[in-house]
Amino acid sequence: MTIHKEGYTSIALCILFIFVLNAIIQFYLPDAHALKWFVYILSFLLFVIILQFFRSPSLKIDTNETHVLCPADGKVVVIEETEETEVLKDRRIQISVFMSPINVHVNRNPIAGVVKYFKYHPGKYLVAWHPKSSTENERTTIMIENHVGVPVLFRQIAGALARRIVWYVKEGDEVEQGQQFGFIKFGSRVDIFLPLGTKVNVNIGDVVKGGRTVLAELPAAVKPTKIIKEA
Repeated sequence: MTIHKEGYTSIALCILFIFVLNAIIQFYLPDAHALKWFVYILSFLLFVIILQFFRSPSLKIDTNETHVLCPADGKVVVIEETEETEVLKDRRIQISVFMSPINVHVNRNPIAGVVKYFKYHPGKYLVAWHPKSSTENERTTIMIENHVGVPVLFRQIAGALARRIVWYVKEGDEVEQGQQFGFIKFGSRVDIFLPLGTKVNVNIGDVVKGGRTVLAELPAAVKPTKIIKEA
């Protein structure tokens, strides 16, 4: 188990805050023993929470060209057929995974292939389970096409607490299945849009693991991908 690079600054600020808080209590209230113990315990819990949030476990990824791996730890909150209106402009199967603050927040590529589309959208910070969060919140949209032309589109979506989305990919990149593509701080959601005919292997309410849970199995062939970019 290691600490993710996105956590270095947050952990340093947490340590600084704890040091200053405890120094103030020690200097100004040296005889308030009960208060000092309360602050000590609170400081310890805060440090553990921040530390566990930025943990980055080492994984052995079992790759498979027909499998769609879960891009994040969390719980499946949506499985439905919907219209994908940004890029593909057609019907897709949407699977949404909600990430709570206690989950590992590393995001991983669900399939291997070439990044055919990437766009960052500034936006609101509605709670991640709000119906409009996928279209109005701060988010990224990423689409990977595998070697036989099957596209999988997915979005990192910020929530009420998650105020920073980090990504490591751009259009034209060739990526590996299970490889890290980003990070979302302090809880949020990832939406995945799959071709119709995809076999879904999870149910609403299932607890899933990024890079390990097989969300779905892709069909052998789909219609050619047509990417529609808006100005």
